[in-house]
Amino acid sequence: MTEPFDSDIPVPPRDRRVHGGLPSHPNDEELARRTARERVEAGLADYNPEDVPPATDAPLPYDPESDTVASDILSVTARQEDELETRPLTEDNPFPPTRYLEE
Repeated sequence: MTEPFDSDIPVPPRDRRVHGGLPSHPNDEELARRTARERVEAGLADYNPEDVPPATDAPLPYDPESDTVASDILSVTARQEDELETRPLTEDNPFPPTRYLEE
């Protein structure tokens, strides 16, 4: 005779529309959880990935000086302003710069 299967996983409520035998659709998620725990108990796996808590490390603060993209953008805009390629938009200069040749 087989021993009853003890598990700390709660048993889902029985669907009364299904007959008392095996359900027509086995619960694959519950089977995967039980299999993972049995693998740990048997020594085939070091740990169950579901038992590992999520990482709690806070993300690193943003450092604009170490951002190479931002520094590249700032250097290009500084060069364009120095060479008068771009000017601030004002009433006298209402349009952004254009790359077309003026004739």
